[in-house]
Amino acid sequence: MTTDDLEMARNKPQMAAAAAIVVFGALAIATVYFFQYVLLILPCPLCLEQRIAFYFAVPLAALLWLGASYGASRKVMLLGFLAITLAMLWNSGLSVYHAGVEWKWWQGPLDCSGPIAKFGDARDIMSELHNRISLVRCDEAAWRFLGISLAGYDAPLSLFLAIVAGCGARASLAKRGQAD
Repeated sequence: MTTDDLEMARNKPQMAAAAAIVVFGALAIATVYFFQYVLLILPCPLCLEQRIAFYFAVPLAALLWLGASYGASRKVMLLGFLAITLAMLWNSGLSVYHAGVEWKWWQGPLDCSGPIAKFGDARDIMSELHNRISLVRCDEAAWRFLGISLAGYDAPLSLFLAIVAGCGARASLAKRGQAD
């Protein structure tokens, strides 16, 4: 980080917040795609659900970055940052829930964790597997680094991005003199 970066963060906090969300969010998505398509570690349903907040936040933050560059209204910037804050807070909670399921602290969704229920007669097995049962388990971490799974790393990252978005929202509130 250079002194120019720090000066931009001080002088243009909305732009800096949006840029940080875009960069860190895009890196997170690139990382999970690397695990999925290069290392062939398939995501479980909860992993896929955790990606939704990033699919929402990164493009919205890119638009906010542009908006900060071109003088978007205070209300637009505030609402955008608040939406990202809420999405990333939700995702942080979902990540903690998922990590707890992996550690067997609590029961996860029935379609991807816990004991496999009876399927009924033989002709219904394929339809049950296709419609309701995930073959990738939510209660078994497919990969860990330093004892922490990807869901475990997603929780603080999502919380960090929520805080950054909250700072962008606060900067939007503080910005006076701009047309609403």
